[in-house]
Amino acid sequence: MNSTDVDVGSTRRRRTVGSVLLEFLGSMNLAITLLVAIAIASVVGTVLRQNEPYQNYIIKVGPFWFEVFKTLGLYDVYSAGWFLFILTFLVVSTSVCIYRHAPQMLRDMRSFRLNVQEKSLRAFHHRAEIVSAQPAPVVAAAAEQYLMANGYRVRRQEQGGHVIVAAMRGAANRLGYLFAHAAIVIICVGGLVDGNVPLKFAELAGKIRAETRNIPVSQVPPISRLGTENRSFRGSISIPEGSTANVVFIGLRDGYLVQQLPFSVEVKDFRVDYYPTGQPKSFETDLVIHDKELAQPLERRIAVNHPLVYKGYSIYQSSFGDGGTKLEMRAWPLNGSGQAAVELDGAVFEKLSVQTPAGPMTLEFTDFRMFNINPVEENGEQTHRNFGPSFTFKLRNAAGEALEYVNYMTPVLQEGRLFYLSGMRGSPAEPYRYMYIPADPQGGLERFLRFNALIHDGEKVREIADRTVRETMADVEGVDAAMQQGIIDSMQRLVALFGQGGFEAIVEQTAGLPDDRRMEVTSAYMKVLQNILGALYIEVLRTEGLDVAAGVSDADSQFFDDAINALGALKLYGSPFFLQLTGFQQVEASGLQITKAPGKNVVYLGFALLTVGVFLMFYVSHRRVWVWITPKDGETELLLAGTSNRDRLTFERDFAAMQTAFAARLTATVPGATEKIS
Repeated sequence: MNSTDVDVGSTRRRRTVGSVLLEFLGSMNLAITLLVAIAIASVVGTVLRQNEPYQNYIIKVGPFWFEVFKTLGLYDVYSAGWFLFILTFLVVSTSVCIYRHAPQMLRDMRSFRLNVQEKSLRAFHHRAEIVSAQPAPVVAAAAEQYLMANGYRVRRQEQGGHVIVAAMRGAANRLGYLFAHAAIVIICVGGLVDGNVPLKFAELAGKIRAETRNIPVSQVPPISRLGTENRSFRGSISIPEGSTANVVFIGLRDGYLVQQLPFSVEVKDFRVDYYPTGQPKSFETDLVIHDKELAQPLERRIAVNHPLVYKGYSIYQSSFGDGGTKLEMRAWPLNGSGQAAVELDGAVFEKLSVQTPAGPMTLEFTDFRMFNINPVEENGEQTHRNFGPSFTFKLRNAAGEALEYVNYMTPVLQEGRLFYLSGMRGSPAEPYRYMYIPADPQGGLERFLRFNALIHDGEKVREIADRTVRETMADVEGVDAAMQQGIIDSMQRLVALFGQGGFEAIVEQTAGLPDDRRMEVTSAYMKVLQNILGALYIEVLRTEGLDVAAGVSDADSQFFDDAINALGALKLYGSPFFLQLTGFQQVEASGLQITKAPGKNVVYLGFALLTVGVFLMFYVSHRRVWVWITPKDGETELLLAGTSNRDRLTFERDFAAMQTAFAARLTATVPGATEKIS
């Protein structure tokens, strides 16, 4: 007896747990919670750009939040384990909901509910009573005919002493619920198919591992490679004009995987158009597909939103960049040695070792831009101007420390004067700090460099200082040789300090003085420095063959001021030379995104089903009408009742029209007939 009780209790307990679990999985609250979670994740995946190098995220959000976001998997939301788990759970929940409610809905679509009770019909909000002198069969036939003419499906049944006519229209509304729920399942399944779930399991099993080193494709180990049997992926690659590739790179957290393609993609030509603001207007690529299964290569043109689909692989135009432009450069020494410029050749993405007064260094060329459209103000109005070609490079010392530079090829017009622009920054997180080197009347750098070299020539500085002091004090009484020598020494020392550290080095000489004396002494130093630098500049103009006896022109005087500002910033520039671009052979690269998404068609099917389901749910009303016909005392009593699950106002109007039509048909030709509507 006890065993039986235990068994019965266990069975009841198991059944209760199972029913509770099914009710929980199929509940509306759970489905809505999961949908909200997916919606929030999708917003995050839209706002936060996905699958970028980790360094970019560190720069944007900082080290602390970078680690938080990394732990949450926000850099690859749609492939994150928790996102795929929620997606899977939503599939299970919606499937359970369909399992629980679909049979009842299908039965409800077929059921005319002929077993309804008269008492229930009288409780309906929409009801009417009509008394007719016509016999019950005639009344039933008239009701049936009217309902069928208005699109209802009708069933009639005689039950004892009465006849019931049941009608139904818009039963497809129930299909809308089923289609919408099935669509969610289908869309989620498509998302799981394209969510690289097998890739996640392979990674957990240790069968694949992301490669984090910047190495050639040929050196990537097999554990970081994926074969052509991989059914779903989204990768990218940048292919220079005239080059071919048969792989793409799939970003995976802080590394990448190499995905092999069953064909090769050649970039035959690339073109880009710009808006006046410098933003890309359109860009397109002429592609050539090389496949051993093709009788001849397949040539197609792709553009943004116009991909090429081949063998289930979609090739999108996603970006563009430099493809290894050949660079011709001239390195001008900035240490004042007066040495001749050195001619250099390089290419974007290449490295070049150079010997400098600061020791061996490495030039790393990272980018080239043909156009630089920047906002400028002219005559009080904001406009845009092309600053011409520029190239970006890093200068790395033997300790591995690097500064990044961007140099413009041609002089840029600023405030009516021409300058060579060079921007410098210590890290990608910093903005560029620009140095403006004035161009001489011939548009070159020679005058500025001769001035710089003269400042660093100690003997020449002393000679010019001596001459300047003697010419200035020739008519001054009471100045002995010792005082003149002291002034000459001060001039030479100030010029040497300025050549080594700019104006900051001059200011540092007064660091130990009281504030009031410090400003006075600093002002005196600057006046002396200005005089000797002016004398040195006059000497530069003389070497150019200019006649300065009658004075210096306004343009040459302005050049002096601009040159002093540039020379004062050389210490902060961080490079022992100025790298001038003298020529180039541009090579552009097309950025392609190649995807294989077998779940895409599944998702499209789901969206089509969802569209149909939403339409059926919101625009098709499931209406039911009953006509209860009872013969009584030689007359026929008719009870009309109806209901609708949507659009109650429209149904109320249609029901009123139905009452009027029934009354007209059943009472108009019979004297003494009555109608009662409630």
